[in-house]
Amino acid sequence: MINYYKISESEGESLVKKARAVVTEFLKNNKKMKLDEKFENTFSFNSGVFVTINNPQGLRGCIGYPLPTKKLFNALADAALAAATEDPRFNPIKSEELDKITFEVTVLTSPVEIKVENTSDYPSKIKVGRDGLIVKSGFNSGLLLPQVPQEYGWNEEQFLEHTCEKAGLPKDQWKKKETIIEKFEGIVFKEQSPNGRVSQVIL
Repeated sequence: MINYYKISESEGESLVKKARAVVTEFLKNNKKMKLDEKFENTFSFNSGVFVTINNPQGLRGCIGYPLPTKKLFNALADAALAAATEDPRFNPIKSEELDKITFEVTVLTSPVEIKVENTSDYPSKIKVGRDGLIVKSGFNSGLLLPQVPQEYGWNEEQFLEHTCEKAGLPKDQWKKKETIIEKFEGIVFKEQSPNGRVSQVIL
């Protein structure tokens, strides 16, 4: 058994290819793929995971589990199907799109709450390129993966603002004492082209 810190490039490739295979089986045959024993044994530890699907225009679907409440092999399969068919921001992916989309898998560490004396210290406690964020306030919660601020060129303060907005909150909500902010790390593997070579994304 392995853990987040020891996922190799080949194991990352296996996760991405399995995410694609699960979605392909469902879209073409309307069946949930049975995972093979070797895959289950390799990824039989609990972990958060997100599956991101992109097309040439940009994001096509992204859903996952921030907390390590499921075995990774189960969480990956469920997240892949949900990203393809249940992301409320998009119509479900159709089988004819399979040759136009790329799959990306982010395996997460457990979130930890950031403790500060003064809320103005939050930006100094996070690092773009390493941390993902979760913002919680009242019944609202939002999450952005570690690769997102890099893709958009945000600094730490902008990252906090956009995570607040993802939660449906005012962008300066992170400055309020009652807001809870958590951070986590992720290891990212993605296809370079549809059904193409898989490599680790260095954040």
